[in-house]
Amino acid sequence: MKKILLCSVVSLFTVSPAFAAGENPVEAPVDTVVVEAQAEVDAMAKDAVQEMAQEMASEEPAAAPVMEAHMEHKAAHWGYGPQDGAHRWADLSEAYALCGQGTEQSPINIDRFLQEDLPDIGASYVPLPLEVENSGHSVHVNFTPGSGFNVADTYYELQHIHFHTPSEHYLDGSPFPMEGHLVHKAADGTLAVIGVMMKLGAHNPVIEGIWQNVPPAGEVKAVKNVEINAQMLMPENLDYYKYQGSLTTPPCTEGVQWHVLKEPIEISQAQLKAFQSVFPVNARPVQALGERVVSGD
Repeated sequence: MKKILLCSVVSLFTVSPAFAAGENPVEAPVDTVVVEAQAEVDAMAKDAVQEMAQEMASEEPAAAPVMEAHMEHKAAHWGYGPQDGAHRWADLSEAYALCGQGTEQSPINIDRFLQEDLPDIGASYVPLPLEVENSGHSVHVNFTPGSGFNVADTYYELQHIHFHTPSEHYLDGSPFPMEGHLVHKAADGTLAVIGVMMKLGAHNPVIEGIWQNVPPAGEVKAVKNVEINAQMLMPENLDYYKYQGSLTTPPCTEGVQWHVLKEPIEISQAQLKAFQSVFPVNARPVQALGERVVSGD
């Protein structure tokens, strides 16, 4: 019998002993934790390049993810460190030229938007086998066909979910501790990403199950008899901001339809620290909005 991902599993995220031991979420008042963590997030966002751990900067290129949506070119290693960070992506390879020359790049700071009646996100997600990948740049959860969403008469098939800390998108000039990206693809090849902000609060059992099954860098782990429903990593309210942008990692392909959800989900401070112990900072700085218009309900 297959199990929906809510159960405790054996941890392979060995770099975080506290998380691997299955400790309960911190018991400090949530408001206090959020304030303290937000200050830390702000500092990390400002000093991302300088604060990257040397081991992250010197890692070998990770194996390319299965899905075309975020294929990582083997020709040029990129990362988030002083020598291979976002400020240098465009110089690392001609294939990454859009990272420096593009006019519709992501992420952005959403501090104003055109209010209009946007079409609802028609979520159509089902439990699918759990497969966790460590790309060397983030944690990915890969999905077989069967889940996705409809919007404006177009169906987008879910490819994978990956995570960034701090959040790549800013809301009113401030980041969240983390952001999840649900990468989808339409039949014509158009990419659509749902961005889910993650704030500090309650322990998240779905995140726990993912974190505890992260394999070593460059490897993929298929978790037997465990399934995950991607909608469990989304808030109940699916109101969103919409704009046209790009992938936030090389090759920074443009034409991506972004749907940044207004409501966040919660993770515990212990879960945030567990991710940051492997990926201290893996967020691209915000890009210029230019002539683009952000729409919102």
